[in-house]
Amino acid sequence: MNSALPTPDNPHPGMGFRQFVAFIAMMMATNAIAIDSMLPSLPEIGRALNIDTANHTQLIITSYLLGFGAAQIIYGPLADRFGRRRVLLVGMAIYTLASLGAVFATTFEVMMVARVLQGVGAAATRILAVAIVRDCYSGRQMARVMSLSFIVFLAVPVIAPSIGQLVVLVAPWRAIFGMLLIFGSLLIFWIMARLPETLHPDDRIPISYRGITYAFGLVLRSRISMGYMFAMTMIMSGLFAFITSAQQVFSVVFNAASLFTLIFAGIALFMAMSSFLNSRIVERLGMRRVSHAALLGYLAVTCIHAVLVVMGHETLLLFSVLQAVTMFFFGLVVSNFNAMAMEPVGHVAGTASSLLGFTTTIGGAIIGSSLGQMFDGTTLPLTVGFAAFGVAALGFVLFAEHGRLFRAHSHSTSPPAKK
Repeated sequence: MNSALPTPDNPHPGMGFRQFVAFIAMMMATNAIAIDSMLPSLPEIGRALNIDTANHTQLIITSYLLGFGAAQIIYGPLADRFGRRRVLLVGMAIYTLASLGAVFATTFEVMMVARVLQGVGAAATRILAVAIVRDCYSGRQMARVMSLSFIVFLAVPVIAPSIGQLVVLVAPWRAIFGMLLIFGSLLIFWIMARLPETLHPDDRIPISYRGITYAFGLVLRSRISMGYMFAMTMIMSGLFAFITSAQQVFSVVFNAASLFTLIFAGIALFMAMSSFLNSRIVERLGMRRVSHAALLGYLAVTCIHAVLVVMGHETLLLFSVLQAVTMFFFGLVVSNFNAMAMEPVGHVAGTASSLLGFTTTIGGAIIGSSLGQMFDGTTLPLTVGFAAFGVAALGFVLFAEHGRLFRAHSHSTSPPAKK
């Protein structure tokens, strides 16, 4: 590993820009692949573990999300004290060992424990990906890196369900967790070989009650950070509700289980396309113009979809097209909202990212799972929920921006953080 410290001209020694983006993307993909690869196999896993209620199979996803969200509050302070690299290695070790535990799980309870721990380990990638990027970049450059990384991150949901489906065609469903074990191991080797420590020694913050409360206080006192954090929570709630109930929607509502991986991949592809578009336009148009316009588009489409379902016009084609358009706008919203929430608190990026990730993931998992558990054999709860989340997200953005869209409030940003 190159041990040189980052500089403005060389922000990540040992990695070129392309490798750095690829590495961040793979870190972000750790979470997506742990969720989406098993979606087609949820009914089979449920039968093998004697889960007697179909909606309860969603808990295999939800338990992972809860572990993933809860642990983020810990990783931030640890990363700000001990650096990004060591903490990331610990998290990936937990992820890999938990994957091994899931391979050998024989009861629903054991699987739930393994999935929670797997989420706990993967949480390091969520916190450290944002913190490492924020260590090296700021402003629109940060948004561009996040968007480019998001392309690979969103490509994972396109292929992961199909990979999971292919795995169970030639091996038992437990092989899916074996695949996750291999993925985690490879990322550990990449970290050890190529990742420099990106946290400047002067920015290390001792773990203390005063230091943590200071960092959290900066976030809580920032109208921008708080507003966009809660707006992201609403948007993520819709995503999690869709992910946890998607397999049931296709198999029960539309009797099209065989088309699930294909249509799910198409919907995810729209998300990847929008993130690529964002990477091309965000530096020219700005984060607010892009994300605020996308949020209004998201709200319009989800409201139209909900009205059509209430009127009894839902079909497989209509659901697939409108859900794809909804996820297109989602891709334009999320990376920009995340960057804007982090911008005022860059010098405590690790701890701030942990609070942001904790809130958006735990809040999104609880709200989204609650919506998923309302599945009643129709798409009505899901589509109405999406529309409601869009309305709430718009309200939080208006709070953050003092009631106006598309332009930054004069006191909403802070100088770039010290490298």
